[in-house]
Amino acid sequence: MKPTYESISWQDDHLVILDQTQLPLREIYSDVNTIGQVWEAIKKLKIRGAPAIGIAAAYGLYLGVRDLDSRNFNSFSVELDRWIEYLESSRPTAVNLTWAMDRIKQTIFANKEEDLDRIKEIILETAKTIHAEDKRICKKIGENGAKLIKKGNYILTHCNTGALATGAYGTAFSVILHAHSDDKEIQVWVDETRPLLQGARLTSWELKKTEIPFKLITDSAAGALMNKGKVDMVIVGADRVAANGDTANKIGTYSLAVLAKENDVPFYVAMPLSSIDMQTKTGDEIEIEVRDEEEVLEFGNTPITPKKTDAYNPAFDITPHTYITGFITEDGIIEPEYGKNIKKLVG
Repeated sequence: MKPTYESISWQDDHLVILDQTQLPLREIYSDVNTIGQVWEAIKKLKIRGAPAIGIAAAYGLYLGVRDLDSRNFNSFSVELDRWIEYLESSRPTAVNLTWAMDRIKQTIFANKEEDLDRIKEIILETAKTIHAEDKRICKKIGENGAKLIKKGNYILTHCNTGALATGAYGTAFSVILHAHSDDKEIQVWVDETRPLLQGARLTSWELKKTEIPFKLITDSAAGALMNKGKVDMVIVGADRVAANGDTANKIGTYSLAVLAKENDVPFYVAMPLSSIDMQTKTGDEIEIEVRDEEEVLEFGNTPITPKKTDAYNPAFDITPHTYITGFITEDGIIEPEYGKNIKKLVG
């Protein structure tokens, strides 16, 4: 079962995105014609989810360079680096953005003898390839992960990891989607995921769209459910995985992992291999994005705290690899010892 909606699509000469800040109340598709609009869409979470961010940035890079009037490859390369740095500044934690930029840059340098118009076409072709590959990868992640799920399992998930966050299907959501398609009669617990409610707003919307049974819970209810034996498995996504398996994901993931370990509940991370950053040895080296405090202090633009209250709003946390049962990838399940097995798989 493939979701009928897409968060990102390339149409003729521009990008079209489903504005996730408007969900679930309104489904608004917006035309994106410039690299500045791509940067803003990523920064303001109109596009979100590590794979989707990488896809959008790849298209954004083309939008940035297509009208450049460079005289030679060297001057073109300088402008290219400037746009790459600009896009990478939009959100620092998710590795798929820098991965996509590196891939395009390597492809460009492999074709640097081509004329500049052809190089621009190659950038767009590479962005389309990254997009298409992500769809196939997410489908495979779902197929691999569904094998871990038994009939009647109760699965808890955090934040949003569906087609909204990827090219199609999703990561952790793809596992849920494929288990449902296999008639495993699953029930999903959806963390609301404060402060921006990606679970309540987005994952619930996707589960409704795909007719998968679920119940929404507050983030703080997860531990009680595990303690009562009402959670058989936790599956989350990832924004960046260090070489040793330490994982950056939406704030609250670490708490779930600790609770899962305490209650003997398997804790899986589903993600494409492109989310593994072999240059980052441990989670201590991962930069954590800290967002505006208003996201915590307001609810729907309505203040929920006394005036002049200060807030701290990290968007992600780090889950040490010792809390993770396994990584569900397009090439199968990565099991401990992660340092050795990750290196064996991705080099």
